[in-house]
Amino acid sequence: MKNKENRKLTIEPGKSNIQYWTDIWRFRELFYFLSWRDVLIRYKQTVLGVGWSILRPFLTMVVFTLVFGKLAKLPSEGVPYPILVFVALLPWQFLSNSFGEASSSLVVNANLLTKIYFPRLIVPATAVIVSVLDFLISFGLLSLLMLWFNFTPNWRIVTIPAWLLLAFMASFGASLLIAALTVRYRDFRHVTPFIIQLGLYASPVGFSSTVVPAQWKFLYFINPAAGIIEGFRWAIIGPTNDPFFLIGVSESIGVSLFLLWVGVRYFRGTERLFADYI
Repeated sequence: MKNKENRKLTIEPGKSNIQYWTDIWRFRELFYFLSWRDVLIRYKQTVLGVGWSILRPFLTMVVFTLVFGKLAKLPSEGVPYPILVFVALLPWQFLSNSFGEASSSLVVNANLLTKIYFPRLIVPATAVIVSVLDFLISFGLLSLLMLWFNFTPNWRIVTIPAWLLLAFMASFGASLLIAALTVRYRDFRHVTPFIIQLGLYASPVGFSSTVVPAQWKFLYFINPAAGIIEGFRWAIIGPTNDPFFLIGVSESIGVSLFLLWVGVRYFRGTERLFADYI
């Protein structure tokens, strides 16, 4: 009896990968709870609420249309320039929101991480999943834009889920990596907004990748967002005149898969130390 007070209960995650992924399924209710909580917190005590998911991409579309379409006179691939921009904003908003929210997700949930065991991968995953809601809301606005400009997409629009899956893989891998790094190095909280801002102008959001010089195309599509954005445009707007399109998209797919592999591997390798750094 005298040794009972000195006993300590240690809850450890499953050591094998199979057990770890099984634990994620076992804690699926926690995943649902955290996702719903993040949705409520995001729009709590806001005047516009969910309307921010429409207003932000809409205002960005207006600015990009004026700067790149009206002032710079960049080509619009034969479609109204607002549609060219907004189609690109769909995947970009998903990528940037999930990456930005996931970067600090582990630090924000520090109290939860230090009290109970559950697969920590669930926390940044909720940030990525919640961003799907913004994507769906923005997609509704795109539908209204297409009606306004009397633009009708063809059968390729049915491939949107495949491109969204590719965006999910890229954002999830990058989110796991940045979330794990932020736990150990808090400097990444300041680096993340800069990466997102830089990525917005380095990706073909306000313009088509056809304006990128041919000798820079291979380097340009190392950015996975470039191939994902052009894939969305191919699915909604139509075939591109860029002969580098297939190579560029294939390159972005490879980089997205690599990001997912690196993100999961690094996250799993450092997961046991999160409670110590937090």
